[in-house]
Amino acid sequence: MRVLAAMMKHETNTFSPVPTPLARFARGRDGPARGAEAIADFRGTGSGLGAYIDLCDEHGAELIVPIAANAWPSGVVHDDAYTAMSGAILEAVAAEAPDAILLDLHGAMVTESLEDGEGELLRRLREIAPETPIGVCLDMHTNMYPAIADNADVVAGYMTYPHIDTYETAMRAGRPIFAMLAGQARPTLAWGNRPMLPHVMRQGTDDLPNKALQARAREMETAGALAATLFVGFPHADIREAGLSAVVVTDGDPELATRYRDELLDMAWAARESFVYEIEPLAESLARAGEASEGPVILLDHYDNAASGGTMDTMAVLAGILDAGLEDVAAFAVHDPQAVQTMIAAGVGAEVTLPLGGKLDMPSIGRAGEPLEVTGRVKLISDGRYRNQGPASRGVLMDMGPSVVLDTGRVEIVVISRHQEPNDLACLKSLGIDPLAKRYLMLKSRIHYRAGFRDIAKQVIECAGVGVCTSDYDMLDFKNVRRPIFPLDRINAPEGSAS
Repeated sequence: MRVLAAMMKHETNTFSPVPTPLARFARGRDGPARGAEAIADFRGTGSGLGAYIDLCDEHGAELIVPIAANAWPSGVVHDDAYTAMSGAILEAVAAEAPDAILLDLHGAMVTESLEDGEGELLRRLREIAPETPIGVCLDMHTNMYPAIADNADVVAGYMTYPHIDTYETAMRAGRPIFAMLAGQARPTLAWGNRPMLPHVMRQGTDDLPNKALQARAREMETAGALAATLFVGFPHADIREAGLSAVVVTDGDPELATRYRDELLDMAWAARESFVYEIEPLAESLARAGEASEGPVILLDHYDNAASGGTMDTMAVLAGILDAGLEDVAAFAVHDPQAVQTMIAAGVGAEVTLPLGGKLDMPSIGRAGEPLEVTGRVKLISDGRYRNQGPASRGVLMDMGPSVVLDTGRVEIVVISRHQEPNDLACLKSLGIDPLAKRYLMLKSRIHYRAGFRDIAKQVIECAGVGVCTSDYDMLDFKNVRRPIFPLDRINAPEGSAS
């Protein structure tokens, strides 16, 4: 038995000015990992591809991995990058004729030419391999299009946000495929959506309403569904099908799949008001921070995070922290490769004054980049490589590129050369910063920080700064998303697509 497994993952923020060439998927290498290198990279990790590797080992299957490509969210994927990644998968399927195909995708990839990069990949795969079982694991932020559901046998999505079940999700997608190969399952799939754009800051699965929705999906998987998924969608993609959807896969029972799908969608629609995020002015948030008696207090710069396509170089929240006189702060992180090189040239121990951040303009929200002049001592220089401790992406190698800790006396600022979401304590520990010893931790994150930092936080204060990950939909010029849609439009009729 021969199985082809591949990774092609990107969450596209169509409002982001951060470019997405193929090099962004290479993570510091000459290109994305392939073949034996990819297997070595992901074997034994808590990733989706790691799960597929384990499944193939369990079933004694020969494994083919044509590419393992993953990039932090950013702007639209360059067409030549998409062609290179999808082409590697399509060519391998044509050449190897595998018995099954297992894909670790995201579900919200937009290219220069395509609104639905994953659906187009699956459509082309079906032309080459019309009868081959295909299993797909997807991110909870999938913006579901018909082509994904029409061309996959099994679809399973993450049930946690922060995403700490990537491995388990791939198992949910892969096990029914092996059951198909053994003649023990006949997957049937139903999908649908609702005209909703849930705010990302209200999508966490520690919180209602998503906590209840994901709990119900789990119950469905213990009561007849092979896989049941409620996708909250990714609202920072201005494409037609952005928003909430559901997919249910059953074993030869289309009526059950349809009934479960509708139940999930109806639950979500009924809770739509709870998915709306109320914004607190930054000055009020920082005033509350100043009253905190015990740390660490997490200050979330949630308008500018790497895991939603932010530039990670807006300085409003950090400037507010400095102006407020907060002390004993660690800030993760400012993406500024130019500043990193300046500080590396100065050397450890050097006192520097330099313009930090603000290198990218953000025309989609009408903002120019605004650097902040900062004076401090170069405390540490690092290559920026570490492995996540977990639970998010356990064991996966992270690469921030050359990185520097700049100490202003009150704030230790991490400055990095490649985007990196602070979802793991190792991002600070690897730079000699003990997060437990700090009174304040400024994190450019939205929900993913919870994976590594939630359990140590005495308080979390959400700071509305500046960035293309804004929770203020009034700042975003939606031109392509289907209308009407809640909460852009105050609607009461849950019309949506279903099949």
